[in-house]
Parts: sequence; structure tokens; C-alpha cells
Amino acid sequence: MASAAGAQARVVPPRAQREKRLARKDRAVRRRGLFAVALLALGLIGLVWLHVWLRLQVVHVGYVLSTTSKLQNRLEQENRELKVELATMTSPDRLEALARQRLGLVQPEKGQVVVLP
Repeated sequence: MASAAGAQARVVPPRAQREKRLARKDRAVRRRGLFAVALLALGLIGLVWLHVWLRLQVVHVGYVLSTTSKLQNRLEQENRELKVELATMTSPDRLEALARQRLGLVQPEKGQVVVLP
């Protein structure tokens, strides 16, 4: 008798079965919706991280470009100064004066210059 009473207790009326099925479907729909919202939130967080990373890269490249530009300007100025110094050091008048003062050289006499054919 105990088994017959247990069997009767397990029998679920059709209305209750339908409600359980609907509840299961409703939970599944809610889970899918929650999954979709979570996926969308993760996607948005990923986009925000990407945006922040890109902005940081732009700032970093800006600093590098600024430093490189300053270096280029400094090197161009140094190049101009070195060209002026080279022109000064190799000027014929300066070289002639150095040759006279330091080496004691003088202009050759007319007979001292021999032109080779």
C-alpha cells in the first residue's frame, strides 16, 4: 500500500506539468537573455579598453615625435654651424696666413716656379 500511495503522490496533474514546462522555458529564455547581456557587456568593455589603449599609443607616439623633432632641429643647427666652421677653416686667406705665420712660408719668386708639361 505504501508503494501505491507513493505512486499516486508522484502523479502530477496536467496543469502543473504545463506550468513546470513553461517555467523551464521561461528560465531558459532568461538565461539566454542574461548570456546575451553579459556578452554585450564584455564586448563593450573590450571596446573601451581598446579605445583607451589606442589613445595611450597616440600620446606615446606624440611624445616620441616631439622628441625626434627637437633632436632633428638641434642636429640641423649643429650641421649649419659645422658648415660655417668648415668654410672658415678651409678659406684660402686663412690658410695662407697660417702658412706664413706658423710655417714661415713666403710667395715663390719668379724663377722658383717650374711648370711641368
